[in-house]
Amino acid sequence: MPNSPTHPLLRVLGRTPVRTFVLMPLAVAAFELAGRGGALAVEPWGIVLLAWGFGQYRLAGAYRTARGGGGPGIEVPPVRLVTSGIYRFTRNPMYLGHLIFIAGLGVTLRSWFALVLLAVTAVWFDARVRADEARMRERFGDAFEAYMKTTRRWV
Repeated sequence: MPNSPTHPLLRVLGRTPVRTFVLMPLAVAAFELAGRGGALAVEPWGIVLLAWGFGQYRLAGAYRTARGGGGPGIEVPPVRLVTSGIYRFTRNPMYLGHLIFIAGLGVTLRSWFALVLLAVTAVWFDARVRADEARMRERFGDAFEAYMKTTRRWV
């Protein structure tokens, strides 16, 4: 990536999964602990959303990599277009998994801060998806155009 940090730690911390599944939970917990005098409010059913989001991210990534090749991220793009499995229902199940996880973080910790992060991240992902789609159009041409007509970007 042209503008990626050169220090290994910065490269790791800059990865989207690290931000979503490690840094955001730590930041939200710290924010809520500070705002609640050292105590967390926990809504146990929110853990279902956390597990769903993380599981969807991991399983969709493994599915795409196994069927489409490439890497789990867009940095190493697939060599084959994947339109089956969960990719029949959404073109971006991995990104959607991130958003479900962040929503789960907001519910689990009863955190408005997490919901603000969710909104900001959703806007960021939407912009990222549009750039990804341009690259996918270049790579797969008419096949990707047809896929876009039958499968929604999100849900």
